[in-house]
Amino acid sequence: MWLFRTHPTRTPLLRLVAGLQTYLATFRHYSTLKSSPVTMGTVRNYDCVVIGSGQAGTPLSVAFAKAGKRTALIERKHIGGCCVNEGCTPTKTMIASGRVAYLCRRSLDYGVVATTDSSSSTKTLRGNPLSSVSTDMTKVRERKRDIVADSRARNERRVAEGGVDVIVGEGTFVDKNTVRIKLNDGSESVITGNIICINTGERPVRPTIPGLDTIPQDLVLDSTSIMELGEIPEHLLVLGGGYIGLEFGQLFRRLGSHVTIIQRASRLMPREDVDITSCLLDILKEDGITVHLNSGVTRLSHSDNHVALSVKANDGSTNNIVGSHILLAVGRVPNTEALNLSAAGVEIDEKKGYIKCNEHLETNVSGIYALGDVKGPPAFTHISYDDFRILEANIVSREKIPDKPLATLRDRLVPYVAYTDPQLGHVGLHETEARKLFPNSTIKTAKMPMNYVARALETDESRGMMKAVVNADTGKILGFTCLGLEGGEIMSIVQVAMMGGVRWEVLRDAVWAHPSLAESLNNLWAFLE
Repeated sequence: MWLFRTHPTRTPLLRLVAGLQTYLATFRHYSTLKSSPVTMGTVRNYDCVVIGSGQAGTPLSVAFAKAGKRTALIERKHIGGCCVNEGCTPTKTMIASGRVAYLCRRSLDYGVVATTDSSSSTKTLRGNPLSSVSTDMTKVRERKRDIVADSRARNERRVAEGGVDVIVGEGTFVDKNTVRIKLNDGSESVITGNIICINTGERPVRPTIPGLDTIPQDLVLDSTSIMELGEIPEHLLVLGGGYIGLEFGQLFRRLGSHVTIIQRASRLMPREDVDITSCLLDILKEDGITVHLNSGVTRLSHSDNHVALSVKANDGSTNNIVGSHILLAVGRVPNTEALNLSAAGVEIDEKKGYIKCNEHLETNVSGIYALGDVKGPPAFTHISYDDFRILEANIVSREKIPDKPLATLRDRLVPYVAYTDPQLGHVGLHETEARKLFPNSTIKTAKMPMNYVARALETDESRGMMKAVVNADTGKILGFTCLGLEGGEIMSIVQVAMMGGVRWEVLRDAVWAHPSLAESLNNLWAFLE
C-alpha cells in the first residue's frame, strides 16, 4: 500500500539527506514542466488525468505512466492525500504517544514505581493511584510532523520518478474531456484527457449551530487542526461520537485533558452492534471521559477564553457545559463542489454530493471514474487503495490480457479498525445486518469477554469483548468484531478465514501458539448460541 514505512530512528542528518534527494528528483521533474509552460493559450493533451492524489489516485497515476500513458496528476495541496497528511498517519502517530502516557500512569499496576499523582481521584484498573505524567505537546506534534513529512516525501519521490506530470492547483471540468486548473500561483492552465479519474476525497463538516461563528477560531477544531495544537486543551468538548470523535477524545484524555463527548444518537458508533458499543461506553467512562447520549448542541457562546455549550437531551432536559476547546467531529462531506461535474455530465448523489459510479468505478460518463471517499462510503484508506487495484486491473493490465474478466466492487469484504484503546476491529456483517440479509437462515452469535483471553490477562489489558456472527446452516462466518487488545490484528485472522470460506469449526479446532491473542479463536466458539 502507498503508506510508506517511516524510520523514527533516523538522525536529523539522514532525514535531511532523504529530503534533499526528494527535492532534487522533484525539481528535475518540475523543471521539465516549466520548460514547456501550460497556459490558457496552450492545451496539453494527456492519455490519463487523475484529479486528487489520494491513496487511489497517487499509485494509479504512476501505474498509468509506467504503462506508457501520458499522465497528469492534479493536486491542490499535498501528494499522498488525506491519509498521509491529515488522516491515518498523523492520528495513529499521536495515538501512540497517548498510549505511552496511559501505560506510564498505570506503572504501579505492573510493579514499576514512579511518582504518584495524589491530586487525582481516578485510579488504575487495579485500583492503584495514577503515576504522575507530564506531556510535552510540542514534542508530540514534532514527532507527528516528522513522520508525516517522511511519508509525504516518499510519495512525492515515487510520483516524480514514475514520470507523472504533477500540476499543483485545483481542477474544474470544462467538458467531459477538458479540465481547467487554477494554479496555486493564481494563473490557469487547460489540459485534456481521454481517461479522467477523480480521487478528491472528503473534508470535515462544519455544522450549522447558532453562535458557532462567534467563537474564536483557534478554539474551534476539526480533525486536521486539532493535531497542530501546541498545548493540551484544559477541557475538550467533542461534538460527535463516531470513530473520529472517540479516537481524539480518548487521545487527549490520555494526554491530560478533561474530555466531554456529546452524541446525538442513542449510542456511540451507531454502525456497531449494541453490545459492542455498550462495552466501549463503559471503557471510555472508566477512562474518565464524560459522555452525553441522545443530546444535541443548540447554541454556543464564548467568554473568558472558554466555550460554553447549551445542550438539549431528547427528553427535553437542558445542560450548560463549559470547556476550553471544541472539536467538530460530526461527519465529512465529499470534495465535489469545485469540480463543476455538471459540465462533464457526471451524476452525483443529490442528498450528499457523492459521485455515482458502477461496480467498475465508472461514472455515467464513459471514460470518467471515481475512486475513494468521493464516491461515498465506506470511507477507508484501504478501500481507496482497492479502488486503485480495480482500475489498474481494468485499464492497465487488461490491455495485455483483453479477455481478462473485469475487476469489480461486488462482494468486496470490508474490514476496518477504530483506533480507540482497546482497538475495535470489524469485518463483514454485523448481527443486525446478517439477520436482515438472511431471514430464513439460522443466525448464531458467539460473544466472549477479553478477560477470558490469557494473553490479555498477562499484559493486564483485558478490557473489551469479541463477537462472531455465523450462519449455522452453512458454518460460514458472516462477521466478526474484536473490541480488545490488538483487536485489528485478531480481526485480520478471521478475515483471512472468511476470504477462504473456512468454517468456524476449523478455527475452533486449530492449534494456535500459546500464549497468543490468536488462541482466543479456540475458545470463542464455546459461547455460540
